[in-house]
Amino acid sequence: MTPTRVGIAGLGAIGRTVVRALAQGMRGLELACVAARDPVKARAWLDQEGIACPIVKFEAMPSHADLLVECAPATLLQDICLPMLSARKPVMVLSAGALLTYPDLIELAEHKGGQIIIPTGALIGLDAVVAAARGEIHSVRMVTRKPPAGLAGAPYLAEHNIAVEGLTEAVRVFSGTAREAAAGFPANVNVVAALSFAGIGPDRTMIEIWADPAVTRNCHSIEVDSDSARFSMTIESIPSENPRTGRITALSVLAALEKIHAPLRVGT
Repeated sequence: MTPTRVGIAGLGAIGRTVVRALAQGMRGLELACVAARDPVKARAWLDQEGIACPIVKFEAMPSHADLLVECAPATLLQDICLPMLSARKPVMVLSAGALLTYPDLIELAEHKGGQIIIPTGALIGLDAVVAAARGEIHSVRMVTRKPPAGLAGAPYLAEHNIAVEGLTEAVRVFSGTAREAAAGFPANVNVVAALSFAGIGPDRTMIEIWADPAVTRNCHSIEVDSDSARFSMTIESIPSENPRTGRITALSVLAALEKIHAPLRVGT
């Protein structure tokens, strides 16, 4: 089997987890390269981990990788995806909310023959939503509760002078569509963007966001009503070293990568 060469863009909590797993060995996969905003810091970490891997610029990644995993801030999504998609290669995107801001990336993938892959991440039941969308989905509603630190710094909070520091009780800080949430909380609610792509779109998928000092996990509850099934999903995701991201997100990436060459594939 010729291994699939995998590049990783971004060495935050998720990127580091994926790089470690690839370096330790995954069936049919090979760690090909990494890209990071701070190459010096990235090299220091790779050397500390004993991982031999070239550090390249985003535009050079198509020359090294067959598949790219984006684990970087949403603001870098275009810089990361454009070279790979232009080269007709797939990109696994974690900053799903940014795709609502840059729909031209989806158009480029369709025109060039590349592919954008959104892994399940912290959203259980995504396969059920995809299946229901083959029929008619009447409504999708989501409620997210996060520790205040997991929402701190969101543009929406700054624009509306909403403070989440020092809260003693839960406060609803947002209610609206998935599109509006993705713009106002670009580092916090990629799950609702993924949910909207799977189901009825970003303008009909509704979400409430709560800053809740009583929770220590990122809590998501989803209710879907369709002509094939009515179902609800709840997950309490343990935060990674980055409080905005759950540990399960990195594991979801690894599960998606394993499917590429798996002898048994489970799920859509």
